[in-house]
Amino acid sequence: MFILILGTIAAVVLYIVLGLKPETAPVTDARGNTVQKKTGQVSWKRRPAQLAALFVLLAALALGSVTVVPTGYTGIITTFGRVEQRTLSAGAHLILPWQEVVKMDNRTQKVQITTQAFSSDIQQVDLQLSVNYCIDQETAQELYRTVGVGYYDNVMYPRILENTKAVFSQYSAENLIAMRNALSDMIAANTAEDMKPYGITIVSIAIEDIDFTDAFTAAVEAKQVAAQNKLTAETEQAQKTMEEEALARRAIIAANAEAEKAVIAANAELEVVKIQAEAALYAGEKEAEMNKRISESLTADLIRYYWIKQWNGMLPSTVLGEGMSTIIDLTE
Repeated sequence: MFILILGTIAAVVLYIVLGLKPETAPVTDARGNTVQKKTGQVSWKRRPAQLAALFVLLAALALGSVTVVPTGYTGIITTFGRVEQRTLSAGAHLILPWQEVVKMDNRTQKVQITTQAFSSDIQQVDLQLSVNYCIDQETAQELYRTVGVGYYDNVMYPRILENTKAVFSQYSAENLIAMRNALSDMIAANTAEDMKPYGITIVSIAIEDIDFTDAFTAAVEAKQVAAQNKLTAETEQAQKTMEEEALARRAIIAANAEAEKAVIAANAELEVVKIQAEAALYAGEKEAEMNKRISESLTADLIRYYWIKQWNGMLPSTVLGEGMSTIIDLTE
C-alpha cells in the first residue's frame, strides 16, 4: 500500500509540474497572422518525465497487487481496515491494490517474564519465567479481529502474571523451592485454559529462577545449619547408643555362653557320674552273677581242692575251736 501511494503521488506531482500539453501547429488567421493552434493530440515522445511517472504508477500498482506470506505465518487480508473472511497461507498471492495483508506468526515463540509474587506466609518472591507459546493458524484471523497483533500484551501477559501470583499464594515460601516443577505445570495449565478461547496454545512455562529476600534466605540458611547440627548430634548419639547396645549384647552373649558352658559341663559331669554308676552297677551285677555262679558251682571237694592247692604246708599257730572265745597259743 505504501508503494502504491508513493507512486500515485509521484505521478500526480510530475503531471502537475510538467503537464501533458496538447501539440500545437502554426496556422494563418483571417488577417494573415501566423499563430499556434492546438491540434488536440498529445505527444508522449516529447514528455519523458510524464512517461517515467506513468511507469512508476503502473509499477506501484503491480507491486501493490502482489504479497508474499513467509512460511510459518498466516496472512490476514484487510480492506480499508475491515478484516476479510479469507486468509492467505505461505507463498505469493495477488490482492487488490487497496488491500493490506497482516502477517500473523504461527511458529512457537518464546518470551521472558520477570515479576514478583507472594507466598502464603507473605514472603516476597522475585521470579523469572520462560513462556513458549504459539497461535493456531485456523483461529489467527479471529484473534486479529478481536484482539489485534498486540495479543501478547493485551491478553497473555496479564493472565500469566495473575495465574503466577495465584499459584504462589497457595504455598509457603519454604515449600516453593522444592515445588518448582509442580508450580510451573500449574501456571501453564491455568494459563492454557485461559488462552484456549483466543486460539493461543501454551506450549510450556518454566520457572527459571526463584529469589527470596536476603532476610528470608539468611533465616533458611540458619535453619538448615541448625537442622544439620541436630542431625549430626542425633547421628553421634545414635552411634554411641548403638555401640553401648552392642557392648551390652556382647556381655549378654558372653554371660549366656558361660552359663551354657557351665550347664554343658554340669550335664557332662552328670552324664559321667551316671555312666560310672551304670558301670559300677553293671560291674556289681557281673560280680554278683559271677559269685552266684561260683557259689553254685562250689562243692566240698572243690573247696578242699582249692584249699589244699593254696596251702603252703604250714600249720596255723593258733586254733580257735568251735564254741571258744579265747585264742590258745599252741606254740607254747
